[in-house]
Amino acid sequence: MTRRFNVLVFVVVMLLITAGGMVVVWAQHDDEEPVTILGTWTAGQAERFETVLRGFGIPFRYQGTAAQREVLLSKVQSGEPPDIVIMPGIGELAEYADQNLLEPLNGLYDPREYGAPWKPTGSPSEHVYWVPVKADLKSIVWYRRGHPPAGAPAPMRSWCVGMGDDGASGWPGTDWIEDLVLQREGPDVYEKWALGTGGTKWWRSDPVRTAWEAWAGLLRQDRDAAEHALLTDHRGAPDGNGLLFEGWGGCTLEHQGSFAPSFYKDDAGHARLVDSAPLLPGGGRVRAHEVTGDFAALFSDRPQARALIRRLASEEGQRKWADLADVFSANRRVKPQGGAVERGIARRLGEGPRCLDASDVMAPAVRDAFYEAVLLTIARAAAGQDPDIPGLLGDVQRVQDARSAQGADSRAAPKRVCSTR
Repeated sequence: MTRRFNVLVFVVVMLLITAGGMVVVWAQHDDEEPVTILGTWTAGQAERFETVLRGFGIPFRYQGTAAQREVLLSKVQSGEPPDIVIMPGIGELAEYADQNLLEPLNGLYDPREYGAPWKPTGSPSEHVYWVPVKADLKSIVWYRRGHPPAGAPAPMRSWCVGMGDDGASGWPGTDWIEDLVLQREGPDVYEKWALGTGGTKWWRSDPVRTAWEAWAGLLRQDRDAAEHALLTDHRGAPDGNGLLFEGWGGCTLEHQGSFAPSFYKDDAGHARLVDSAPLLPGGGRVRAHEVTGDFAALFSDRPQARALIRRLASEEGQRKWADLADVFSANRRVKPQGGAVERGIARRLGEGPRCLDASDVMAPAVRDAFYEAVLLTIARAAAGQDPDIPGLLGDVQRVQDARSAQGADSRAAPKRVCSTR
């Protein structure tokens, strides 16, 4: 058994110990067969989402789970997919569309209400298969009010980091790599890397390798902090108020998306944010902001399901959802509410170059290899070992090359990842 396999087994076992999965089901009964919806929102946010849906007058049954990828795959393979799925993984949705499992959304919403990079690209005659029903901002750093960043770039001991997740451990680390590539190289290089275009072996390229080396160098500054990050859920302890307010080891900063305050619970009102670029390894100016979203797609052509998508994606539906749940909308007609923090997030979501989360756009096989490489990097840093970055990136590149050689590149994948302004 190789050293790499031993490390990976350790990572997987520990993450399973520290992050248990849970599926929560809510239902609304009616004489009419309800529309089935699978999403990632659970607990309070799921309850608020259900409240919005009830206002549409369409019977539904919602299932929320952090292990959505696995649940959806199981349902599809059993021949019982949900009518609607809501997920961030555009690359995954593109594969389902290529398999003719998704129904087009043409005519169900007004594309003029959704600007780049949210709206589908291509000619007006092409089918669209997903629409964003929730938006989030990345490329930001959270800190506790009264504890602003002391300097730039920030050392490892300053960062509150957790890699664990019920269904996709490692993704917080991909956000670091993506942000480093985006801020160092700009949107053009970032987009080509995310899409695997431009005739370059991007995983072996200098832009990706040097960004990865910078992140690994940060991790190697503090082996204890790296080990804690590896064994910690990105949401913090189940009974805690989120990583930032647990403050392990005196950490005061968290590189996390605009959804982070939902994990801070009672302390959310004490959180403040700044742009991430100056605080990342190497520092620098803001070149663009990474963004993500939850995209709704149709697995069935039932009229009730189509009507629910139409209501949810509309200006009215998005405004109700944003007002009730303190979430952000990609619909440009929905104006931001709230205080200075919320207005700052909304401004960044609507201005300047913005790029979709690269791993969300990638094909699932490439994305999963990306997650694995991130976990192995941090595991080796925690063990005081050389992470062998060229080897790890070569492994991810081989996954992408294998897909291309098999003609598996998606026809439904987005053509653009970044907005121009």
